Amino acid sequence: MTRKISVLFLILPFLFCAAASAQTVDEIIAKHLAARGGVDKIKAVQSMKASGKMMMQGMEAPFTIRMKRPNEMRMEIDVQGKTIVRGYDGKEAWMIMPFMGSPDPQRLSGEETKEVEDDADIDGPLVDYQAKGNKVELLGKEDMEGTEVYKLKVTLKSGSERIISIDGESFLELKSTSKVTRNGQEFEVDTTVSNYKPVNGLMFPFAVESKANGQTMQQMTVDSYEVDIPMEESIFKMPAAAAQPANQ
Repeated sequence: MTRKISVLFLILPFLFCAAASAQTVDEIIAKHLAARGGVDKIKAVQSMKASGKMMMQGMEAPFTIRMKRPNEMRMEIDVQGKTIVRGYDGKEAWMIMPFMGSPDPQRLSGEETKEVEDDADIDGPLVDYQAKGNKVELLGKEDMEGTEVYKLKVTLKSGSERIISIDGESFLELKSTSKVTRNGQEFEVDTTVSNYKPVNGLMFPFAVESKANGQTMQQMTVDSYEVDIPMEESIFKMPAAAAQPANQ
């Protein structure tokens, strides 16, 4: 259960961002950002909330994801009457995992903190990638289940790597592949996004599927996106532990 829940949080970043030799990396990224709605509109978004349902091992789990500029994030998942929370206030990453026997928030490990920091980029890794310290390399163009895609290798400032597949016609993102380490074990996660619809002039995916080592871990259906809604700073900060009862 814990490993499957960990994979759920790898999807944040994918709710929001002629022959290969004829296109440069910057040309592909420019067309991709234009397809999303334009870099100016992307960077104008100050906050975003996504709500929907997730299917995991036959269970339906409602979720909400909140993001706020510059790099704050909070995700909640309701599973079997309990709420799993992962948050980041721009400095500290934390999590509430009631399935591990405690309702109290816990600071995340170094590896998981790095993942949260990467995912908290509301614009995605390709917007102003050079200024952010990210590197992008064009690996080529190939067929992905009947669709020609450009494959970009993105090395984030943190050192994490992602392979992002961009549709050769629509220039929207179709898939992202990354490697995750849990308890010393590395596994590959593929996240495919589809069913794009416009919201406030920007294109968002309303369907997301994640696989770990080829096995489907969860499928997400987004019911709604809300852009530029008020959000209190306090929701992103790690809450205090519950008070312990006094000794009798």
